[in-house]
Amino acid sequence: MDLGPPSSYLALSAGTAVFSSDGERLGEVEHVLADEDADVFDGIVIDASPLPGGHRFVDAPEVEEIYEGGVVLTLAAADAEQLPEPSANPGSLDVNPADAQESALSDKLRRAWAYISGDY
Repeated sequence: MDLGPPSSYLALSAGTAVFSSDGERLGEVEHVLADEDADVFDGIVIDASPLPGGHRFVDAPEVEEIYEGGVVLTLAAADAEQLPEPSANPGSLDVNPADAQESALSDKLRRAWAYISGDY
């Protein structure tokens, strides 16, 4: 599959196809989560269903490559089925160094939900 030349999250737009590492089309980019001023890419929200409610959050480390014609994830199609839905209020934990990774994910999921629900 030829997706064109490599690109950047800065050029990634809604409607761009998203593929698993084994080449299966998973859906389309709904929204890019990033802090462009700090040049930090947090991940993407994809629409994985032709019906409403098929949004899934893909964390930045799960994005293998961004091309002009699509995004390829590090996940196989079967593993991508377990991607979390963005949520209004993901569970919170007391912050300590061991929980820092989970707290960052909770923050990303909350921001993804805010975008989808129009509270962004």
